[in-house]
Amino acid sequence: MERTKTVRKAVIPVAGNGTRFLPATKAMPKEMLTIVDRPVVQYALDEAREAGIEHVVFVTSRNKQVIEDHFDDTPELISSLEKSGKDDKVSELGRLLPAAGSVSFTRQQAPLGLGHAVWCARDVIGDEPFALLLPDMISFGPRGCLSGLMDLYNEVGGNVVGVEQCAPEDTSQYGIVGKGDAVRHGFAVTHMVEKPRAGEAPSNFFLNGRYILQPQVFDHLARQQRGAGNEIQLTDSMLKLSQAQPFHAHVYEGRTYDCGSKHGFIEANVAFALSRPDIGAAVYQSLRDLVMAHEGGARAA
Repeated sequence: MERTKTVRKAVIPVAGNGTRFLPATKAMPKEMLTIVDRPVVQYALDEAREAGIEHVVFVTSRNKQVIEDHFDDTPELISSLEKSGKDDKVSELGRLLPAAGSVSFTRQQAPLGLGHAVWCARDVIGDEPFALLLPDMISFGPRGCLSGLMDLYNEVGGNVVGVEQCAPEDTSQYGIVGKGDAVRHGFAVTHMVEKPRAGEAPSNFFLNGRYILQPQVFDHLARQQRGAGNEIQLTDSMLKLSQAQPFHAHVYEGRTYDCGSKHGFIEANVAFALSRPDIGAAVYQSLRDLVMAHEGGARAA
């Protein structure tokens, strides 16, 4: 392990079936559901680019071609927009388009879990540290969570995870880390527990879907047996890796929305809409009217 080796690549797994959003995801990937006017997966890519990532590897599966199309050029659309004088839209699409050769797509042929999806990217990542962003988890704050992980990695090296705090009674819903000695951008991780039972969690710091991992994790994933849900769990291999390499945690100062759940998806849409100068005021007024009408109806009932 080279402590100062630059993190140039990131993995974004997009192979999931999105069953929690059926029937919307019957023909459309869950990663293409929109938060206001951008698909979920676009937020992950933008966060990676903001953090200095040079190459992103998407781990995809059958019926996900539209994700590749989203990150490709669209000459016909651009021509139509130019003819209509919509130069602002042309500029926006140009800013969102990845540079040629800066994204790769590899296939996960079977739904064997997050650990297996990460392992499928091994040949593209090669022998270097990499970032991992779970696209369902969207960062909302002054800057993306991965940028903070990069700060911590550049200070301590090794492996870095993003964490946030949850209510103590909610720790059974998350992967939880133990808190060790403090460092400038976070703290040392003493151990990791997947969904601990109530009262047994080592802290209330939960993993929020952002990681920087050393390539040795692939060795563990290659030998990893199926765990919870009969899937190859990334956390199991991270635990084995932690026996030989240090892990640190960066505490994200913003908020992460879990867009893999309906509640989190709606929350994210509201939060991002309210933050927009073009529609924020109108959305606020609409929400205010809806809440007041709802409360009035509840009182009448």
